[in-house]
Amino acid sequence: MTSHTSSASAGGTTPGNLRRSISNTLKGSAGNLVEWYDVYVYSVFAIYFESQFFAPEDKNATLYVWGIFAMTFLMRPIGAWYFGRFADRYGRRLALTVSVTMMAACSFVIAITPNMAAIGIAAPIILLLARLVQGFATGGEYGTSATYMSEAAIPGRRGFLSSFHYVTLVGGHVLAQLTLLVMLTFLEVPQISEWGWRIAFGLGGIAAIVVFWLRRTMDESLGAESIEAARSGRARASGSLKELFVNQWRPLLLCFLVTVGGTVAFYTYSVNGPKMIQSAFAGGDVITGTLINLGLLTFLMLLQPVGGWLSDIVGRKTLLVFFGFGSVFYTWYLVTALPQQTDPWTACLILGIGFVILTGYTSINAVVKAELFPTHVRALGVGLGYALANSAFGGTAPVLYQAALKADQVSAFVIYATVVMAVSLVVYIFFLKNKGENWLDHEKGMYDRLDAKR
Repeated sequence: MTSHTSSASAGGTTPGNLRRSISNTLKGSAGNLVEWYDVYVYSVFAIYFESQFFAPEDKNATLYVWGIFAMTFLMRPIGAWYFGRFADRYGRRLALTVSVTMMAACSFVIAITPNMAAIGIAAPIILLLARLVQGFATGGEYGTSATYMSEAAIPGRRGFLSSFHYVTLVGGHVLAQLTLLVMLTFLEVPQISEWGWRIAFGLGGIAAIVVFWLRRTMDESLGAESIEAARSGRARASGSLKELFVNQWRPLLLCFLVTVGGTVAFYTYSVNGPKMIQSAFAGGDVITGTLINLGLLTFLMLLQPVGGWLSDIVGRKTLLVFFGFGSVFYTWYLVTALPQQTDPWTACLILGIGFVILTGYTSINAVVKAELFPTHVRALGVGLGYALANSAFGGTAPVLYQAALKADQVSAFVIYATVVMAVSLVVYIFFLKNKGENWLDHEKGMYDRLDAKR
């Protein structure tokens, strides 16, 4: 860390250290908010712009749109490797600044791309390419921002402060839903489908310009000595895949297994869930459906600091086990009952309970993963472990659900999701510690333990 951030960590919870930690958290969060708005504006507006990129008479248009959504997740491991290595060698701040710039540029490209009627097959190809680049940037954003916000937080408050990683991640979805609500209030649905969705993508690009400045002013959490050693070639292990797979493969595997159940639950609850509500009320009350989703996602966003605060008191493992048991036993009911609801309050209750369960994972997943790795491979390990699980299990959840829905095999999807969540539950119970030494708070002690084993 820099002298500022390092002193904050070393000095404990002094007012000055706490203020600096909060300042860095807010600056890091702002970028995360914009990047995830750019991610979710696609899923929120997908039903409105699919006719612009695919022929309206094509019955598979919806599957194609969600297929592109899933394909972008293939780029996340590549982005996690590139930006993780970059962040571990040249600093978290610079890596985060580059990733938000890429996201903004792609949002502008999507916003101005002519429709299929104007340029034919080139339209969906441009959409796919832009989303692939955004997937690459998102892969780097997650691991680096999770690492930065965990490192910038002070000991004893890491759970609470790092929970803002998911406050802003969910907040991006909230902003996307709010953008849709404003458009539904002032525009007709055909107008949104024709040109309103372009404004939504353009707003993400504009907001990123502000974030670019904010990220340039936040403290660097990687030590100046580490950056200089990497630049001079002395720290060859920093951000090294060989170092990660040879010496840190156990925490990498653990990071992957911690993530698989959480990412399936996250996309099933927070992406498929709102889509179920959107479809249930689409017949004549689309405003009600959008209001329900906006309110529930805001509720999920506000739950994150509560979960992070609790983890600082009762331990991270306690919350993860709560999430694991809750998701295993609740997912079947949520997926089968939610699409049948016509009463707004019942729909709110069903998905709201799901969001309380989900918070056991989302509020602390950043710090849990950051605690697994030493500084020199932390961004790479967190990013790659998350991205591999997210690509294989999280990003595919919406398209698998849509395919199961079309084939009238929703029960098969629920069984699959529940089994994956159960695997993570086993990991939470038997392979994680609730409290004790970790790489964020006790790095010297962890190295001493490694040396003793050798």
